[in-house]
Amino acid sequence: MTARKKRTVTSFDVARKARVSRTTVSFVMNNVAEAKISEVTQARVLKAARELGYVPNASGKALAQRKTENIALVYTRSYHHIASHSILLRLIDGLVRVAHERNLRLMIDAVDEGTSGTNILKLARANHIDGLIMLEPRNGDEQLLTLARDNFPVVLIGSLPGTQLCSIDIDNTEAARMAVEHLIAGGHRRIGCITNAPPQFTASAARLAGYQKALRRHAIPYERSLVRFGHFNPESGYTAMRSMLGEKPLPSAVFVASDTVAVGSLRAIAERGLRVPDDIAVFGFDDIVDSHYTSPPLSTVRFDVEEHGRRSAEILVELMNGTLKAPYHETTPFQLVFRASSPKAGRGVRKRNSHASSSNWRKRHSEEVFA
Repeated sequence: MTARKKRTVTSFDVARKARVSRTTVSFVMNNVAEAKISEVTQARVLKAARELGYVPNASGKALAQRKTENIALVYTRSYHHIASHSILLRLIDGLVRVAHERNLRLMIDAVDEGTSGTNILKLARANHIDGLIMLEPRNGDEQLLTLARDNFPVVLIGSLPGTQLCSIDIDNTEAARMAVEHLIAGGHRRIGCITNAPPQFTASAARLAGYQKALRRHAIPYERSLVRFGHFNPESGYTAMRSMLGEKPLPSAVFVASDTVAVGSLRAIAERGLRVPDDIAVFGFDDIVDSHYTSPPLSTVRFDVEEHGRRSAEILVELMNGTLKAPYHETTPFQLVFRASSPKAGRGVRKRNSHASSSNWRKRHSEEVFA
């Protein structure tokens, strides 16, 4: 004869034993101070719960406290481009570590850049999440601007100038400027640029600005005909480079503001029968794993992607707990990594120190390495 399964004790059982309502049981068990339950009633409820062996339901506890213990990572990318998101897994690795440490659940969602949907607002306003991390913000994103006005906890991996949102990023403009100046130091004057993304993405605009800044510093005219906009994936780099190779005269170097986009660019150059860096030098950005194995290996800008994931989660937790006030901006270090795709440079490491400009702005040094 099989043993009978023991019935689960519910809040109804506790309410009946303590002679109170189920709502009172919920308030007492979840320590809702606003309910103002008398100490005598609290003691009676806790005694009944203890005697019955009652364990509060986790979802009910979250509802009573108006907390879900969920945070979300949202990124803007057309769904067919997700497979080419080379740094996403590294970001998630840093995020998950903090989430596990703080007993939080991490939700991941994508917002198709071609839509004007309200996915982000729905997540926040339906109380499905306690905080949000946004990757690849775009200028004029009304959903993010609305969340900023509502004081909902949001951290950007990237930047959105003119908002009160917290963010963590590298100095994209400075990194791009240094990469292009490396090409200039190698004797190049006709230098093209292929961005990582369309111009509405803030990182794309910042990296293009760095390219332009380097040209101005060296009195090199900016030619719009030498600029193409990538779209996160190798295909866009291939198409952009094929188009640029139609320019006369050809550029002698190209700054590609994404290693993923640069992979396609290198193929287009090879198909044309040109050699890198002898005919065209190439400098990338992001230091993805594939940049070590392209032919030739790709010079690039390196930064700690896992650290961006970890720090964005830590900043978000502080916002959610009220121990940090927006806006807070953190700028992390980057390195220029010189490989065979760009002009040879001297050996060694040059470090550049930066100092915080205000109490809520944290910035660290950048450096150059040779690989």
